[in-house]
Amino acid sequence: MTLSIQGNDFVRNGRPVRLLSGALHYFRVVPEYWRDRLIKLREMGLNTVETYVPWNLHEPQPGEYCFTGDVDIERYLSIAHEVGLMAIVRPGPYICSEWDLGGLPAWLLRDPAMRLRCCYRPYLDAVDRYYDELLRRLVPFQASRGGPVVAMQVENEYGSYGNDRAYLRHLAEGMQRRGVDALLFTSDGPTEWMLEGGTLPGVLKTANFGSRTDEAFAKLREHQPDGPLMCGEFWNGWFDHWGEEHHSRSADDAAQELERMLSLGGSVNFYMFHGGTNFGYMAGANHTGSRYQPDVGSYDYDAPLDEAGAPTAKFHAFREVIARYVHMPELRLPPPIPRRSYGTVRLESSARVFDQLDRLSTPIREPAPVPMEQLGQNYGFVLYRTTVRGPREALPLVLQDVHDRALVFVDGEYRGVIDRDGTEPAVELAFGPGSFRLDILVEAMGRVNYGPQLHDRKGITHGVRLGNQFLYDWTIYPLPLDDPDDPAYGPWAPAHNDPALHRGSFTVDAPADTFLALPGWTKGVVWVNGFNLGRYWDVGPQRTLYVPAPKLRRGENRIVVFELHECGTDVELRDSPDLG
Repeated sequence: MTLSIQGNDFVRNGRPVRLLSGALHYFRVVPEYWRDRLIKLREMGLNTVETYVPWNLHEPQPGEYCFTGDVDIERYLSIAHEVGLMAIVRPGPYICSEWDLGGLPAWLLRDPAMRLRCCYRPYLDAVDRYYDELLRRLVPFQASRGGPVVAMQVENEYGSYGNDRAYLRHLAEGMQRRGVDALLFTSDGPTEWMLEGGTLPGVLKTANFGSRTDEAFAKLREHQPDGPLMCGEFWNGWFDHWGEEHHSRSADDAAQELERMLSLGGSVNFYMFHGGTNFGYMAGANHTGSRYQPDVGSYDYDAPLDEAGAPTAKFHAFREVIARYVHMPELRLPPPIPRRSYGTVRLESSARVFDQLDRLSTPIREPAPVPMEQLGQNYGFVLYRTTVRGPREALPLVLQDVHDRALVFVDGEYRGVIDRDGTEPAVELAFGPGSFRLDILVEAMGRVNYGPQLHDRKGITHGVRLGNQFLYDWTIYPLPLDDPDDPAYGPWAPAHNDPALHRGSFTVDAPADTFLALPGWTKGVVWVNGFNLGRYWDVGPQRTLYVPAPKLRRGENRIVVFELHECGTDVELRDSPDLG
């Protein structure tokens, strides 16, 4: 039951087969919903599910592996097999996917000389150790051993980043040496330089695009005269950045492109079939070269299933097109997953971060600021503290460089924001006689996941200046905020540019999906029952955070909001999302 290539066809069990695949990432969907989403994928007419594998979730610290719970890929593949689907696995090590650092673990950047995605020996050594652990779990799920996995990808869109063919060979040969006998393939944009830089002789080439199918397949044919035509990623929707418009694409337009693809005999992988959510700190970012663009937490993607798993107009439009090319049985969808409004939740207690540093962090002394990664921290916030002695005339405070957004305080008094792009008003500081405490609270907004700015260390990456003078002797407080219930909470207190954690509770009789809105709040992070839902920001477009029912419990549930600026008095749990 393995997948092979004969002429211009994929062949399985001796018969030509068209791969009709959909991207559905297990790590963006709670495990309790995997079966529901996979059945819906099959019911749209697809025969294959595709998933990336995020290295940063599976090896959060060097040599510490996690393949259970929300990232149990073996269970996910087992369910896909039970549902009757083939599977395509894209094990990375780099996945892009609007995911922090493209799925590469942040701890790689502790090496100041690190070179990613090439034959830099320390990077290859880390990849090899990870592949030893990952591939021994994937190999038993290959079709050659009775499992669902028919194909695996070598790297990911490598041609848009580099041209180190020895690196690609190292990955492909390493996969085969560890027992991978599934069909190997690469995927790249349909341009000359991408296909030249990202492909390997003897490995199937696929092209990623969302429109102009004829041109894309023609370019693919120039680089691969024989073999099946496949769109490795059919971009039928798109993702959103903070402060920009919500993206959407009409079902009719996307369906017409799919029709053209299938009429030319192509196979397809829908990117995305179901996007899901970038929970926690996992949303990545883009960088144009002059502008940093952090991604929102929702990965709705305007896909055939919405963020909470409900079929959209695209689901039915695509199913109608597919039915013209393959036999389509009667539609049998699982029962809809309930959504509920739980009303308004009043937050009842607060904890100022500056009052709770001893509970939240263990300080580190350094002569100069260092990036988050060198502190052994992967995500969250960092507080940099030093003493400035006056008198000093007014001079600009320069963070060289800040990744990504910093709040500045002098003796606890808020003085302004300095962001990565320099879009906020400059912060000038003057000091009278005496000593003053300077605090700089830096938020990491998501590492760049695509393009040449990939080495995106967080925090303050070099130094802090007043005018031209560097400031030295720093106390640094790592603030990953893994446990927001740890601080000593007091009575609720409104905050004005005073970073604080605010806590409240609500009662649930029957858990259902719900959507958290924060009217009157500005910017921060939310946890429900200790589960990090992700970031919110009043610049939009996203206005609600998805709360899956399995993260709720009967009885009392707890909400913690970490607000950086202006806080409201309560939050709302609604029965519908607002993505802008």
